Amino acid sequence: GSGNNDVLAWSDEFDGDGSINNEFWNYETGSGGWGNQEVQVYTTNSTNIVKENGVLKITAVKESNGTYTSARITTQNKIDFKYARIDIRAKLPSVAGTWPALWMLGDNFSSVGWPRCGEIDIMELIGSSPSTVHGTLHFGADWTQHNYIGQGTSLPMDQTFADEFHVFSIDWSEEGITWLIDDQPFYSVTSGVTGSQPYPF
Repeated sequence: GSGNNDVLAWSDEFDGDGSINNEFWNYETGSGGWGNQEVQVYTTNSTNIVKENGVLKITAVKESNGTYTSARITTQNKIDFKYARIDIRAKLPSVAGTWPALWMLGDNFSSVGWPRCGEIDIMELIGSSPSTVHGTLHFGADWTQHNYIGQGTSLPMDQTFADEFHVFSIDWSEEGITWLIDDQPFYSVTSGVTGSQPYPF
């Protein structure tokens, strides 16, 4: 992006039905969860990921043999930008054991690794707490110095993020990052937030 957060640089509205646009998206498949000890196997199966009526549906499934499957997609090496307003409209699962997340890694991940590349979690929800979402930064010179800082925000207790669609956003500039839900800010950081560790954002 140009750094001008008022100009639309890219979007995917998931129009139509069928598969995701492979000009924008990569499927990540396999098991193990990339160090997160996840029990599901990620697939490209339409039972786990499909576009229907302009909505991208990612579904975790307990298979007949007792295993779990789901889907995971990235824009790595296809879409990258520095400084932007990012809006993602989503409805989230509210089942214990799920952990939906919308997040970004620095595009130097392949060369410098995590967490040095920086990770911006736009939204994470722990399924056993379906009324609360979190915005978080992960950083550190290397994995032995991994740090994170973030904040959660909650809906009124009779509501969950599974009830309806909400817009999860960050406004990311040279000055810092602000997290928003439905255009209402709930957390902000500036470059001093990483202390003695590098600020990779």
